[in-house]
Order: sequence, then C-alpha cells, then structure tokens
Amino acid sequence: MIDLIAKIKIFFSVSLWQDVPVKTGVLWRWVINILRVSYIVIRELTTGELNLRAMSLVFTTLLSLVPLIAVAFSVLKAFGVHNKIEPVLLSALEPLGPKGPEITANIIGFVHNVDVKVLGSLGVAMLFYTIIALIQKIENAFNFVWRVKKSRTLARRFTDYLSVVMIGPVLVFSALGLAATVLNHDIVQQIQAIEPFGTLILYISKIAPYLMIILAFTFLYKFIPNTQVQFGPALIGAIVAGVLWVTLGKLFASFVVSSSNYTAIYSSFAILFFFMLWLYLAWFILLTGSQVAYYLQHPKLVRFGGQDYSLSPRLRDKEGLWLMTVIAKQFYLQKPALNVQELEVQTGLAGDLTQDLLSILEQGKLIVELDGDIPRYQPAQDIAKIQVKTILNTLRIAEESNITVTTRQVGSAVEQLLQKLNDAQEKMLADLDLRELVMEELAK
Repeated sequence: MIDLIAKIKIFFSVSLWQDVPVKTGVLWRWVINILRVSYIVIRELTTGELNLRAMSLVFTTLLSLVPLIAVAFSVLKAFGVHNKIEPVLLSALEPLGPKGPEITANIIGFVHNVDVKVLGSLGVAMLFYTIIALIQKIENAFNFVWRVKKSRTLARRFTDYLSVVMIGPVLVFSALGLAATVLNHDIVQQIQAIEPFGTLILYISKIAPYLMIILAFTFLYKFIPNTQVQFGPALIGAIVAGVLWVTLGKLFASFVVSSSNYTAIYSSFAILFFFMLWLYLAWFILLTGSQVAYYLQHPKLVRFGGQDYSLSPRLRDKEGLWLMTVIAKQFYLQKPALNVQELEVQTGLAGDLTQDLLSILEQGKLIVELDGDIPRYQPAQDIAKIQVKTILNTLRIAEESNITVTTRQVGSAVEQLLQKLNDAQEKMLADLDLRELVMEELAK
C-alpha cells in the first residue's frame, strides 16, 4: 500500500509532466492532458482564492437577485412571456428540494412588490446600479480566473451589461417558447407516433434542459471575461460545469431532505441557510468550469504544471523587445492591430506575462490601447522615432518607480563599471530605431 501511494505521488509530481513521446496515440495524449488539467484545477481550487470569490458573489447575489429578476420580469412582460420566469427559477432552485418552491414564491412576491412609481427616478437608478454592480463583480471574478488585468470601461459596462439584462431574457424565453411550440405541433406529434423517431424525440426532450445549461454556461464563459475566449475551451468548460451542476445538485437535494437537524436548529432561518449554501456551490461550479476553459485555451501553462513564473531581467529585455517588434511589424505592414491572444501566439509567451509586458510598454508611452470590444495595441508614435535603447530602458526601470526606499551608495569601482557598460550600449544603439529593427526582421 505504501509503495502504491509512493508511485502515485511520483506519477503526479514527475511522470505526468514529462514530454509525451511523438509516437504516443491520440487517445493517450487526451488522457494525459485531462489528468494534467484536472490536477492543476484541483490544486488551484484547494488554494482558497476561488472559494473567497464564490463567497463574495453570494453576498452580492442576495442584494441584486430581486432587482435583476424585476428588470427581466418587466422586459418579458412587454412580450407576454413573463410567466416563464417562475418555472425557470424553480428549475434553478430544484436542488433545494421542497424548500425550492417556497424560496421561489418569496422571490416572485418580492418582484411583484417592486413598484417603479413608488421608487422614483433615484430608486430606478439604484435598481440598475445594483444590477450592474452584480455583473461587474462577476466579471472581476472571471477576470481573475483568466488573469485579465483590466476590466471593461464604464461605457462598455453599461452597453454590454444592460444589453444582456434587457435582451438576454427575451432571447432565452423566446427560444424556450419556440421549442415548446415545435414539440406540440401536429406534425411533430405525428412523427412522434412513428418509431424510432418517437423514442428519439423523447430522449431529446429529456436532455434538452441539460443542453440549455451547457449553452448558458458557454455564453457566460465567452461573454463575461474581458478577453477573447475561444468557443472550444468555453464549451468543454461548460460541459464540466454542467456535469458538476447536475451531480452536486442531486447530492445537495439529498442533503436538504435529510437535514432535519439543521431545520430544528435554525428554524425559519434554515431556508436562507440552504439558499446561501446552494448559491455558493453554484458560483463555485461556474468558476471551476471557467478555470478548466482557461487552461484548455493555454496549453503551455498546462505543460508547465500551471505554475506562475516571472521573467528574469535578461529575458524581460528579450521578450519585451520582441513583443514591441511584433506590434511595430503589424503597424509597418499596415495590418490590423493585434489583441492579447494574438500577441501570445506571435510571441510564444504564456499566461499573463504578455499583459505584464504590455502594461510596462503602455506606461512608458511606447504603445497605446485602441478602443473597441477587444483591446488591441499599436505603437504610440512613428516607429522611426522610437529608439531601441528607449524600449530597453523602459523595460529595465519598470519596477524602480515603485521603490521609495533610498539604497546605499555602491562602491565607485562598481559604479564606474556599470557606467562603462551603459555608455557602450548607448554607443552601439545610438542610431538604431524600431523601424530599422522591423525591417531587419522582415529581411530575414
């Protein structure tokens, strides 16, 4: 038994991260990649950061849930499909067992009590602010998972968030209504009487709710992070989250049914206790699926075991100068500016190193971020006026601006040596600008 445990430890600490031989089959490569991603995700879940994010979202959700449903209810009422909210809410709270309908009835009661005339203009403004604050908190949690440094601008928050709140429910419930109408159509009923089509339609109707959950999660993973998320990783992450949602939901329902002791202790507060606990699990599941999608989109981080790493001063000079050259080359060739993901592919950098270098170059006024849905970068001025020595100096002094403690004066011999090295580099790079570097790169 001890030998088996030792072998398992060696496998997950050493063998799993070794390079896979070229002749290895596709199936085994998939298994290795799944094990790697699973190990990294489980390890990160145990660090506790996602737990804190999920707990924070529980509190925000409790404050914003009624305003969010009230706005969605008002929009859906204009289309005559507002009665569809209650069944969907019942389905979402199904893991709460017999307490689910009670909580649903309370929430719907709160929504009906929301009167715009009583609230006034300030109250309505606060209503929308509460909703935007909720979605912003959700975005911050997803941005943390995706190592995104910048959130959406204030203008994009209003346009993106409100479009989802106002248009999203209409599209979702319209799709649900259309699906129900199609299934109840006479032609479909006639086809259903013919085998094997009847059995096939029956299976489709049973798995339809799970497909809706996966599609909803896929949309969230693609839309909420302030970065470009590929459809494949988002879909796989949504499938993982969907499986966890259904599995943990059934386990939680069993827990609620058998928790008479908690009901006796907490009395009427037991409903709130179970509701908050399920909200926590729901957010935790969503963030876990997003974590899976992140590592699937960044296979280099999987190969490195998901460990965060930083560049040495020498590598920062090299990678930062190369990053600046790639951006300048696009500008010189009059091609569209590249976003973060495209720059990662071009430079070979992984994780948030690209964003760190972009931040340094942007603070040094060497590049600018273009306005748009997806941040793209181009040189801040004519590349013929940007000296290579300026780029290197910007990369080297990036961290010095944060140092406020005066260091002791070094010895004169060391100072003179460093000054000679600096003078030699200044002389060598005196006439070299970024445009010449780009042209040399294109000539190779």
